[in-house]
Amino acid sequence: QVHLVESGGGFVQPGGSLRLSCAASGDIFPANTMAWYRQTPKKERELVASISGGFLAEYADSVKGRFAISRDKDKNEVYLRMDDLKPEDTAVYFCNTNPPYYNHFQAQTYWGRGTQVTVSS
Repeated sequence: QVHLVESGGGFVQPGGSLRLSCAASGDIFPANTMAWYRQTPKKERELVASISGGFLAEYADSVKGRFAISRDKDKNEVYLRMDDLKPEDTAVYFCNTNPPYYNHFQAQTYWGRGTQVTVSS
C-alpha cells in the first residue's frame, strides 16, 4: 500500500511563489518516477511535472520555466517549487507515482487528499 500526504498550498497573488511538499510512504521506492498532478472542478486531473529515479525532470508546457520538481530519496519526499504563479494555476495539487499508483486489492487508483493552491488578486 501507499500513503501520500501533500502540503504547502495556500492563497497567493499572481506572480507569487509557493513550495509544495509530498511525504510518501509504503510501496514507493527511490526508483519510482514521482509526479505532481493538479485538478480543478472544470478540468480532468492533469500531469504537471514528473521526476524519475535518475532525477530526470519533465514538465507540462503550461508550467515550463516557472515550476521546478525535486525529490529527496532519503526522506522519500517530493517537492514542487512554483514561481510566477498565474490564476490558471489555481487547482488542487496531488503527488503520486507516474503512472499513478493502482491498488489492486481495492481495484482503484490511490490519491492522497491533495493541497489547494489559489492564485488570485
